[in-house]
Amino acid sequence: MGSLARQKISPRSPELERDFQRDPVLGYEPAGSYGYIRCLEHGAPNPLIRWHYHEEYELHLIVETTGKVFVGDYIGRFEPGHLVLTGPRLPHNWISSELPAAGVQVRDLVLQFSDEPLRKAAEHLPELREALPLLERAKHGIEFMGLSEQAYERIVKIRQSSGLQRFSEFVGLLSLLARHYDYRLLSNVQLQSFDDDDSLRQISEVVDYITANYANQFALIDIAKRVGMSESRFSRYFRRATGNTFTDFVNRLRVNRACQLLMETDQYVSTICYSVGFNNIANFNRRFMELKGITPSDYRKQGEERYG
Repeated sequence: MGSLARQKISPRSPELERDFQRDPVLGYEPAGSYGYIRCLEHGAPNPLIRWHYHEEYELHLIVETTGKVFVGDYIGRFEPGHLVLTGPRLPHNWISSELPAAGVQVRDLVLQFSDEPLRKAAEHLPELREALPLLERAKHGIEFMGLSEQAYERIVKIRQSSGLQRFSEFVGLLSLLARHYDYRLLSNVQLQSFDDDDSLRQISEVVDYITANYANQFALIDIAKRVGMSESRFSRYFRRATGNTFTDFVNRLRVNRACQLLMETDQYVSTICYSVGFNNIANFNRRFMELKGITPSDYRKQGEERYG
């Protein structure tokens, strides 16, 4: 395992996002200054960038940086324009890579809104029922394609307005999302969210560590020892929290990085294989096929044909 054996996984802030954690210093609107829709804007690094969940829906727009996105059991890559709607208690995180030394002032624009008021309103206002299928899809996380510019304009208008005008702008955005069919659902499973902060804090530290060190050789038992669990208990715990087995989670990270290198560099496939953490070509090709349905070479060819 290497460096993890010497590095203690230390606790950070609780990962169940509660009202008392939504400090305006972190980018939230102060209590009392908003109604049903709450806005958030923050840069990176920021304490809010962690594996967490909350009771509200969250519309998340990335405006700067690239990196890894985690939604439920989904692991992918994000870049500016990445637009995702997550449902209540669906764990998620966006981890930026290659940040400038000074960080970035604004990385994310976010809207949060609750489930029950909207559903109750739809019982009396038939027009709002159009949004209900969207809310159901959001349980898995939805990534929208080709909507980032329109979403940005509408989110800015919502942030700049209040009262009935703010709600009107929000309904317009909700209608745009509900009628847009160029999207994909991200998480295959609806995870059992942890209700205790200590468990979330632990899994957040583990996820962050693996994300930063996926190219190294990992042994599950080493990490299990660091969080004070047996190998079998940690294996069950990790799968419950992320929707993936430990091995699948690491492989998804490695294949995701390999896809980026295949598209953005002319490195040999064998070079990419070892640089992302696989120890032989046969295993790399097998795992790549399982996750992408094609070989690494064919993935590169398709990218060249599509994007030049």
